[in-house]
Amino acid sequence: MLKKRLGTVLLFIIDIAAVFLILQISIFLRKNTLPYFLQFPDFPVKGYVVFVWVLPVWLLFFIYEGLYTKRFSFWDEIKVLWKSTFFSTLAVFSILYLGKVGEQISRTVIVLMGFIAFPVLPLIRLNAKKFLMNKGLIKSKALILGAGKTGELILNALRRDANLAFDVVGFLDDDPLKIGQKVGGIKIHGNVDKAQKYVGRYGIQDIIIAMPGCDSKRLAKIINSLQHNVQNILFIPDIFGIAVLGTKLQHFFQEQVIGLEVSNNLAAPVNIFTKRVFDLIASLVLLVVFFIPMIVIAILTRINSKGSPIFSQERIGKNDKPFQCYKFRTMYHDAEERFEELLKNSPEASSEWELNYKLKNDPRITKVGAFLRKTSLDELPQLLNVLKGEMSVVGPRPVTRKEIDDYYQETAKLCFGVPPGITGLWQVSGRSSTGYAYRVALDSWYVRNWNLWLDIVILLKTVKIVIKKEGAW
Repeated sequence: MLKKRLGTVLLFIIDIAAVFLILQISIFLRKNTLPYFLQFPDFPVKGYVVFVWVLPVWLLFFIYEGLYTKRFSFWDEIKVLWKSTFFSTLAVFSILYLGKVGEQISRTVIVLMGFIAFPVLPLIRLNAKKFLMNKGLIKSKALILGAGKTGELILNALRRDANLAFDVVGFLDDDPLKIGQKVGGIKIHGNVDKAQKYVGRYGIQDIIIAMPGCDSKRLAKIINSLQHNVQNILFIPDIFGIAVLGTKLQHFFQEQVIGLEVSNNLAAPVNIFTKRVFDLIASLVLLVVFFIPMIVIAILTRINSKGSPIFSQERIGKNDKPFQCYKFRTMYHDAEERFEELLKNSPEASSEWELNYKLKNDPRITKVGAFLRKTSLDELPQLLNVLKGEMSVVGPRPVTRKEIDDYYQETAKLCFGVPPGITGLWQVSGRSSTGYAYRVALDSWYVRNWNLWLDIVILLKTVKIVIKKEGAW
């Protein structure tokens, strides 16, 4: 407990230092760099002093957003930091306006702080948090009740996102045959009914109940008996297969009943409009950034093999409407002849194609094409599809009619009720190294759980994966 409190205090101090550093960088740029490019009045010496009150404003928003009391996943913490940055900057501007002190303080510095904080603040805080966790600070000791499949899934999830800061020290389970065994390297210590004993023995701060088959009366008994001994109890309900991202909790206090409100996010007109605006902005920005590289790719493709550098294929779009999907050509002009000959002479290649609709060593692909596929640069022309409204930047993968009939079946109406995307969950979850059934599951999960932040996270993950060339061939 003391270690966790010390870790929280150290994290608070690091945040103060981070905001102060961002402030100093902003002042330096305003005073020494920007005047070379733009006409600015002289920066007053007292300008350093009047910025002191800016730090508490930022820290108040950090506290309000629960950055020292709540748990956040890696990406959720980035979202909260960005949200705090935006509203802190807005609050400072409001104070300047209402207090009529705009002449005494450089508004340019405040703007610079906001822009610099977006990349710098998460970089400093998340690395500092990782360091503190590695030193045994911040983390909470947790005990998982239920050593079945649900318990194992929860353990894997907590390990995958270390930012949640759980230190799982053991399992408890009702099955006496499991006691003494291990799940993911973590020991099953004893029976669930003995939870209080293990809470005291190991200094447990968090209980995670992963017992989907447990009846409500016993569940209430377990929670009520442990609630005064631990800080938090996390209950995992039996709702597998239901869209959970963005669900809203509805409280009916007098009846002591709660409800989960599940929405079809991409059916709401405001969300459709938001996604379209996001697509237009993102695609235009990416086209500007990649304009020269696209010209170079087109020239290299044409030099490497005969034929047009861009080709199109029919794919199924929103509401079952076919469209021409653009790509840089990555295959030889006689690709189909090479392909048919390979499938005819190689049963292994034929089986591989039937499984994933991809070949790891595809003889149809040119040298330039292999590089383009490895880096996913062959898909850049699809930005034109986005501008035309046929695709989204993020969404389910564009597929053929045969793929829909063979693999999507009952999920087809769900997955293709939205425009297909250039990137998506499949690309950031292993891409070509994942099976087709998993790909379909990811597409349907994305549509059910869409929100704008999910699109932003997938885009950021796509950049990382493309740079590292992970999972593509």
